[in-house]
Order: sequence, then structure tokens, then C-alpha cells
Amino acid sequence: MVTLAAMQIIEGAGRWTRPPAGTANDWVEHLKVPDLSVGTYCIPAGGVDDQSPHTEDEVYVVTAGRARIVTPGGAAEVGPGAVVFVPAGEEHRFVDVTEDLALLVFFGPAYGSRGGA
Repeated sequence: MVTLAAMQIIEGAGRWTRPPAGTANDWVEHLKVPDLSVGTYCIPAGGVDDQSPHTEDEVYVVTAGRARIVTPGGAAEVGPGAVVFVPAGEEHRFVDVTEDLALLVFFGPAYGSRGGA
């Protein structure tokens, strides 16, 4: 893992990007240190969120688009500015993506650091 010696600016984090040809969604990890990782997750309008539960706690910040997030405990509409916390291990999905969805994602500790991501 990388240890940063100084503050860092992450350009482009949370901006919509078109998923690569042949894929449904796009995930880009921008920063990873032992206790935190930051990335951008994009799902096109009409797309399907096929992620599995993560072994780390997660915070989503919706930077663009509209959808619903569904968990075993309920569902909620999300749009720009919404912040969603999902605890480690909780099943969750973005559904009914009506506008290209861009999410700034924070994992604590870093994504995949607890084994199985």
C-alpha cells in the first residue's frame, strides 16, 4: 500500500465518464491508502448495478444523475448532492437509473483491504 507524504488533489474524481465499450459500468480508483480509498463509479441511464456487498464501510456522494438505492432495509431516491452510507456487508444496488449516474465513493478501510472485494 502507498503512504502519502503530503496532501494530494484528485482531479476528475466524481465526474461522469462513459463506461468502456463492452462494459455496463465504470469503476476507477483514484486513491488508496491503508485506511481509505476513493474512487468514481458510473452507471449509464438504464444500466444495471451488478456490484456485490463490500467488506468495507462505504460512503457514496451522488455528483450527477438520478436513481434509487435499494437495501434490505428499504429504498430511497438519490440525486446530485445525496450522501449515502452503506455498512460493510450490506447488500445494496442502484436501480431505476434514469439519468447517467456518477458517484464519488469512499471506502474505509481501503477497498479490498479486508479480503474479498
